[in-house]
Amino acid sequence: MKKSLLTLVMALFTSVMLMAQVTTSALSGIITDDLGPVVGVTVQAIHVPSGTRYGTITNDKGAYAIRGMRVGGPYQVIISYVGAKTQKFEDIQLELGETFNLNTKLSEDTDLLDEVVVVGTGSKFSSEKTGASTNIKASQMTSMPTVSRSITEFTRLSPYGGDGMTFGGSDSRTANFTIDGANFNNNFGLSGNLPGGGNPVSIDAIEEMQVVISPYDLSQT
Repeated sequence: MKKSLLTLVMALFTSVMLMAQVTTSALSGIITDDLGPVVGVTVQAIHVPSGTRYGTITNDKGAYAIRGMRVGGPYQVIISYVGAKTQKFEDIQLELGETFNLNTKLSEDTDLLDEVVVVGTGSKFSSEKTGASTNIKASQMTSMPTVSRSITEFTRLSPYGGDGMTFGGSDSRTANFTIDGANFNNNFGLSGNLPGGGNPVSIDAIEEMQVVISPYDLSQT
């Protein structure tokens, strides 16, 4: 009798535990077009009362799944893809422990962009070089702490930089050093320092410095 009662209590306890573990819902489906499943479709579900957002994209079979969602609703589901009309589904209700299945077929959007403008920022330095190079921009120099405001402090941003104008364990005569495209190498080779042994240009006036470790393109010197 005691054994039967214990078994019944354990069964009820296990059932309660299993029920307590399921506190969320899920959303899934397959997105297709005239050619079949569509990869990379964006699916966004919004729990309207709280504003909670869930999102995912479709896999190579056009399938998607969002799990761990809040129970209830209403939900708004937005399905979007480049070149296709955005679809919106309203008043979707999710049930506890259940997966709501939402399939749809995309249709082509005729209101496409007429023109695409690509904007880029160029560098003053040639990309045709064989040595390891480091470009040091004004934004990096502005955000980097400095004591003496010397160029030699910022050249340490090069992974080959060392003490002063030492690069790769050798002095600056083994590297090509330029400021805003102008050559600032120690061409006379009298020492390992900058020409004149000082700071030839104000840090505030520099837009970009470059350190290229030998071997490098001779046209840069």
